[in-house]
Amino acid sequence: MPSVKPPRPVVVAAGWLAAALVATLAGLGGIRLVGDSLTGTPGGVRSAEDVERALAAAPVPSAPTSAPPSAAASSSPAAARGTQAVFAGAGGTATVRCRPGDQAYLDSWSPAPGYRVHDYDRGPDDEVRVRFEGPDGRAEFRFHCAGGVPQREQRRGGSDDDD
Repeated sequence: MPSVKPPRPVVVAAGWLAAALVATLAGLGGIRLVGDSLTGTPGGVRSAEDVERALAAAPVPSAPTSAPPSAAASSSPAAARGTQAVFAGAGGTATVRCRPGDQAYLDSWSPAPGYRVHDYDRGPDDEVRVRFEGPDGRAEFRFHCAGGVPQREQRRGGSDDDD
């Protein structure tokens, strides 16, 4: 009696099916082994009652003492960093900080979609600027500090020779 061999495509398909099944089971087993650290919230999900109990048990901060401000407070790192402001316009967004002596500093800038940064002067200086170029032309932001507060002057258009 002659032996009957299954057709080759059936053997290939059965092999692929077996490999896919093994890979799926291995993945599910790995996820189950890792467990909550991959798929859940660390520490579990808390109910509203659990949150209320935790807040009730938390220590209440004591009221601050009413000591007069000292000269050391004005030389703190926050005072040295100065006043900061964020400005947005047609070409993008810029963050400017005023340092002591009304020195402007361009902390960061981000072009709007479709725009790119053409040029910038970060400072610190009396005036800082950033130029954005995009489909609607050029947008130039110039900044200075007045009384420790960043001020903006926006210009649109112009050529590369503009300063």
